[in-house]
Amino acid sequence: MNLLTCLLKQTARWNFVFAQERSLQRAITLAFGILCGVGRRTLTRAISFAGNTQKDWSADYKVFSRSPWQPRALFHPILEQAIQEHQLQRIVLSTDDTRVWRNGKHVPQTQWHRDPLGPPFQTNLRWGHRFLQASLVLPLYAQDQASSSRSIPVRFEMAPVVKKPGKKASEDELKEYRRLKKEKNLSVQFVALTREVRQRLDQTGHRQKRLFQVGDGSFCNRTVLREDWEAQNVTLLVRSRKDIVLCKRAPGQGRRFYGKTKFTPEEARRRNGRARWQKAYLFHGGCFREVRYKEITKVYWQGGSGKREVRLLVVAPVGYRTSKNGRKYYRHPAYLLTTDLTTPAVELLQAYFDRWGIEVNHRDEKEILGVGQAQVWNEHSVSKVPALLVAMYSWLLLAGLHCYGPTRTQEYEPLPKWRRGAKRPSCLDLVTLLRKQLADKPPKFATAEALPTYQKLVTAAAA
Repeated sequence: MNLLTCLLKQTARWNFVFAQERSLQRAITLAFGILCGVGRRTLTRAISFAGNTQKDWSADYKVFSRSPWQPRALFHPILEQAIQEHQLQRIVLSTDDTRVWRNGKHVPQTQWHRDPLGPPFQTNLRWGHRFLQASLVLPLYAQDQASSSRSIPVRFEMAPVVKKPGKKASEDELKEYRRLKKEKNLSVQFVALTREVRQRLDQTGHRQKRLFQVGDGSFCNRTVLREDWEAQNVTLLVRSRKDIVLCKRAPGQGRRFYGKTKFTPEEARRRNGRARWQKAYLFHGGCFREVRYKEITKVYWQGGSGKREVRLLVVAPVGYRTSKNGRKYYRHPAYLLTTDLTTPAVELLQAYFDRWGIEVNHRDEKEILGVGQAQVWNEHSVSKVPALLVAMYSWLLLAGLHCYGPTRTQEYEPLPKWRRGAKRPSCLDLVTLLRKQLADKPPKFATAEALPTYQKLVTAAAA
């Protein structure tokens, strides 16, 4: 089974998402067109890729603006297949928000956002959408110690900011704005997404498997930490600031709950009195590396987790050199808070190091696949088109692992001379291979349902 046949077999599992078969076939055709097209990833390029430039194009746009399907449902079979194929005993999710820039000021749900690539001395603003993404971590190094982990997107949802009323707004409008700001902020949406994924796992027979939710500093606050994660069989692991005020439980049987002695994560790293440095070997950067860390248990954060006990993990700065005999530099330390009081610290640290995969997903989705480049203005289309493309990206990664494994094989195009040492195929390698198989003679069809779409794609690629 080649990559194209596997992709068609996988996308045929979307039959429950769309109400009609023709809508399913049209959505799959557009998804392949956006994924394999050249240039800006717009719907007109996808229509041209399918060879439908001389036909009425309104039906292609109505798949997103009028067809009653939910973007979240696209990821249900992706999550289930990833867990079954790789036999995951614990579910590790990496969740982060990302911005997709737009130019039109009348596009629904667009706002001004802080540009994360701006300089530290100047806050730059850009216009666009905000999405909340969750990626499932596949620990491929558990079977092959030369393979890095892969992150598969399993959620990609719009997370807009509540619009602030103008200067002439009434007191009631300002009061409503403050209420919505508390109910629809990013932390509340993060909690709702985690609950939904946990419920989905329970419904599909994975109730006994623990869910590890890993986030960055945006989710280290009281809204997230004061949720009862232990009752939901969820482990929360987030990165914290270095200056939050922590303490121990007050001794004795008095009314005082928080201890008088306060300390910060930075002080815990500098002083050896509270905990000693330990060593662990974690997979990061293509091999297992030695990492030093501290573990401090029975910690309370009065302004964050409240009276809920948490653990503090301090990761020591890692030294590196830009040249063989050059000066040794150090990266920044990491401070982690977790609500899990029993899981070994090594497993939690490995889950945090695997979080880097979601940053790779963001880069592939924006730079290679062009998420957000489709020129759509409908209130439903602005969230459905990116979700469809990200879901196809997830199917592409799973199909590559299923057909060829986690490492580069002879099926992929050879690397250029200036790029050597790549051990695993990139997203661009998979897209290039898919384009090649679309143009070549196909083998037997994977499923009968995919036959009409397959014939359209092969005809378009040959043209």
